[in-house]
Amino acid sequence: MDGVLVIDKPAGLTSHDVVARVRRALGIRRVGHLGTLDPMATGVLPLVVGRATRLASLLAPAQKTYDGIVQLGVVTDTYDATGTVATDIRDRMAGGDPAPPTADAVARAAEAFTGTFLQQPPPFSAKKVRGVRAYRLARRQRPVAPEPVTVTVHALDILEVTPMRVRCRVTCDAGFYMRALAHDLGAALGCGACLTSLRRERNGAFDLSSALRFEDLAQPVATLAEQLIPIGELLPEAPRLILTPHGTARARHGNDLTAADVVSSDREWTGTPLPADEALAWLYDADGALLAVARSNAARVLHPAIVLV
Repeated sequence: MDGVLVIDKPAGLTSHDVVARVRRALGIRRVGHLGTLDPMATGVLPLVVGRATRLASLLAPAQKTYDGIVQLGVVTDTYDATGTVATDIRDRMAGGDPAPPTADAVARAAEAFTGTFLQQPPPFSAKKVRGVRAYRLARRQRPVAPEPVTVTVHALDILEVTPMRVRCRVTCDAGFYMRALAHDLGAALGCGACLTSLRRERNGAFDLSSALRFEDLAQPVATLAEQLIPIGELLPEAPRLILTPHGTARARHGNDLTAADVVSSDREWTGTPLPADEALAWLYDADGALLAVARSNAARVLHPAIVLV
């Protein structure tokens, strides 16, 4: 059982809770996830199983798409609805003092949160401050100020604006905090805000269409194994290279490879069987056994970055 199992995580569970349940369901210890979802959040949680755990560093940085609801007028210490309320002006806003922001005001404020910019992570986050997780310091009531990090938002679409809430869809790179977006949007609007609902619709190549419900994990192991996306189908942009016996031996030991070590490829490049620099490639032996994932360089030399045998 080597591959990815996509779960539609329910609210109220941590990502580790889901990993633990899948370990029990499959009877295998080698299970990890490709990006944490907060307990409040639901949606796509891809789990790497078996040898696919070795590929987590390649799969985790993928783009994510979220559907979130932002509550206006409330600020909490966690930047979401699970935290302790710091300020709450909803009653005042309902009375028009201050007036709730208009849809145009929300759209103008949202423009500041697209592209590449610095984002301040929430105090309750996994970011480290002087070697300690920020959420641990926050729970001890100590001042917490994680360093701002560079994030990228490819699209921020405002789906709905009511007097007291904003619903949006965000496509972003890994490392972006939707909770921080809610907090910062509220600050920009002058009324404060926190995140009250979050659903991840996509994580890289994985979306809700291929996701199992959490309750489906009660099915027999054989049935669950059929739902695994096989390891060889991951990283679809990477070519499949068949190696010579000599190349196979070198790949097994993590040694560099050249065009002379390649029998064939499922892609075509002019004058060489190897991809361009900084590209990934799957390496197989002549019998079709998966050996490694390699990365090429400018000289079209392949280095087995992750050996799977």
